[in-house]
Amino acid sequence: MDIEMQTVKRNGNDTVGHLGATGNGDNSAYRCHSTTERSKLMGPQKNGHNGDTMPSGRLAAEGGVLYRMKRELSKVVCGKVRLWMVLVLLAFIIPAVVLGSLAWCSAMYDDPDEKFDRSSFRVPRLFNGSFSLPGLTFTEDLLSVSSNQGRALAGNLQGKLSTLYKSSPALGRYFSKAEIYALRNGSVIAEYRLTFVMPEEHEEQLRNFTLSREMVYNVLRQFLYDQQGRDASSSSSLYIDPVSLKLS
Repeated sequence: MDIEMQTVKRNGNDTVGHLGATGNGDNSAYRCHSTTERSKLMGPQKNGHNGDTMPSGRLAAEGGVLYRMKRELSKVVCGKVRLWMVLVLLAFIIPAVVLGSLAWCSAMYDDPDEKFDRSSFRVPRLFNGSFSLPGLTFTEDLLSVSSNQGRALAGNLQGKLSTLYKSSPALGRYFSKAEIYALRNGSVIAEYRLTFVMPEEHEEQLRNFTLSREMVYNVLRQFLYDQQGRDASSSSSLYIDPVSLKLS
């Protein structure tokens, strides 16, 4: 194998370089291949992503879509009205129409249970009971409900019972009157009578369910417990003790 050594001179300085060659040919092909790979690896970097940038075609496509959308929305529909104005208006009109339709349907709907002829309610249903008023002290004036004090107390209690039953969704249509017919000693114990009226055609069903003793009693008792929890005080003259409630 013959190796030929040559001296290379660069920038005025003598630098010894060794270029080898073999009998099979020089290594120029190897140098070219190495230089090509290095050029690829050391290629220009753009935008800090090592040459990995968004293709210009994609940017152009996205810009084109946004431009077309803007152009379509800016089209004149009528006079100075543009398409985007119409879309915004529809976004408000459609919900308003839906809500208005729902409100109209609710107003026009007739509940069959609310349709009844009060004049057909002729069969009476009576309940008697008593309760105590611990906030009151019994006096002789309360021995008769026709006395001034007795009449005032009875009127207030009757109004309280009437308001309760008239506002009841289940019993309000059948309620007729509440009456305090006696006041007696023991704190103050009031004896009352409740009168309901019902139609003949549903008499048996109403007696067993809607106007049963349990239903009428539970409505009054629940009212007294709710009032006790909200704002009633045991010292109030119209406070009714729920535990003392009786109904037959």
